[in-house]
Amino acid sequence: MKANELKKLTTEQLEKREKELKSELFNLRFQHATGQLTNPQRIKECKRDIARVKTIICERELMARAE
Repeated sequence: MKANELKKLTTEQLEKREKELKSELFNLRFQHATGQLTNPQRIKECKRDIARVKTIICERELMARAE
């Protein structure tokens, strides 16, 4: 998911998306450990998506404190 798309979401939606991504990452790691993972690149993509979501949440918190 692109950062522009994530910025359009509300904070609650971002937190929900973060939980979904963490769950997906857990499942991907589990599949990797058991040798069932078909696309290893998805782990990297999932980690980056989590980082993007956390960055946007942090930016919003900083903006709220500044006001």
